[in-house]
Amino acid sequence: MEIISKRLIELRKELGLSQTKLAKELGVSQDTISLWERNKSYPDAEMIIKLAKFYKVSSDYILGLED
Repeated sequence: MEIISKRLIELRKELGLSQTKLAKELGVSQDTISLWERNKSYPDAEMIIKLAKFYKVSSDYILGLED
């Protein structure tokens, strides 16, 4: 599941967002973003959908099922 962490870091950095700014946008804590990006925790299905909409990518992309 390391691909999820890598994709989340890549997408956030492409927009020039800090973990704190992204956390505010998504309504989660900065610690939550950090855990996802360090591969210590994973976003649930609802949050994957929210992330996909926020970044304008497919959930399959975030999950590493497509490039």
